Amino acid sequence: MNMMYISVSERTREIGIRLAIGATPKHILFQFLLEAVLLTGIGGLIGFGIGGGLAWLISLFLPFRAVIGVGSFLLAFCVSTFVGILFGILPAKNAANKNLIDILR
Repeated sequence: MNMMYISVSERTREIGIRLAIGATPKHILFQFLLEAVLLTGIGGLIGFGIGGGLAWLISLFLPFRAVIGVGSFLLAFCVSTFVGILFGILPAKNAANKNLIDILR
């Protein structure tokens, strides 16, 4: 959520320009929400890859093997995407509700 707030605050000029040329607050909201979901989805994929690699590496030294199934992949991806949506909504609403006059000053 903090990263999305930083992204919104650094891109206020972009938000102002998009609002000035006709973008609706719904478009701004969708842009930042999509960005949050993409960031957390990619982070979830990277985390799943690192976790799977570590599980495989650790299982080399154990008498049993680590099994990573499709269900665990889907769970990790869905949780990371849900977190992106949950923590991206408030910064995205904040960006969408900015006043055009205040931005362009």
